Amino acid sequence: MLKNLHVEMVEVGPRDGLQNEVTLVSTADKADLIRHAIDYGARRIEVTSFVNPQKVPQLADAEQLVAMLPHRDDVTYIGLVLNRRGAERAIAAGRIDELGAVCVTSDSFGIRNQGQSADQSLAAAMEIVRLATAAGRSGQITIATAFGCPFEGEVPIARVVDIAKRAADSAPREIALADTIGCGSPAQVAEMVGRVREAIAGLPVRVHFHNTRGTGLANVWAAVGEGASTVDSSLGGLGGCPFAPGAAGNVPTEDVVYMLERSGITTGFDLQKTVKAAAWLADRMDRTLPAMVSKAPAFPS
Repeated sequence: MLKNLHVEMVEVGPRDGLQNEVTLVSTADKADLIRHAIDYGARRIEVTSFVNPQKVPQLADAEQLVAMLPHRDDVTYIGLVLNRRGAERAIAAGRIDELGAVCVTSDSFGIRNQGQSADQSLAAAMEIVRLATAAGRSGQITIATAFGCPFEGEVPIARVVDIAKRAADSAPREIALADTIGCGSPAQVAEMVGRVREAIAGLPVRVHFHNTRGTGLANVWAAVGEGASTVDSSLGGLGGCPFAPGAAGNVPTEDVVYMLERSGITTGFDLQKTVKAAAWLADRMDRTLPAMVSKAPAFPS
């Protein structure tokens, strides 16, 4: 049923993959990670975030990293920003093509993550999209804690749909639904993606899953089945949120590529090169990474 589709993938390893790491990764290694991503086929890459360096010290080198990015007309470099100041920094950095804004579904998470209520975070995200557009860049809005909040628990689907409809008024490139703490289930994901797609007809839906409870790949499959056109992933399955207790890594790039390509859905990623890049990253991190495909024998051999 899903064969002959193409799913766009966004490599978020350089930002979301590294932001929760305690050991600081050098700017040079981050630049090499981005080069590896381009080599294995990534054409949209979340390279860093322009946030308070005291809160996320791993990404304090945002401007220095951006200055090292390869000049590629066929690659979109995304910078995560949470407010006007971050947007201004990202635009001034010079090589950020897209601003990624984030709003949240719960006040409790919003205060801890962004120092804003849920409504304030949405207003800030919409302003960021408008700033990006005015500066000749694209902007997108991610709805964090769309599938559950670590502090408030269940999030009604109707609330997410309402936020998505309001966010769409700022004309973002897409609306993304993020399972920030990895609590979503395939049935929930399918209903959420379907209802949000209907509510924002004409705008693409992007999804972002963490594998905290082992449902990440199943959730990707459910989302794609309901028409999500873009999937976030992180090389090796690295990742986590400093403000979401217990949030494990993102769905691994190589695992998502294997699942989709073996199912007849194209991604534009070269699996063999992705696996080699994951081995390089594991060496840099000096540990085994969570992904499964890069630890398994090649198939077919």
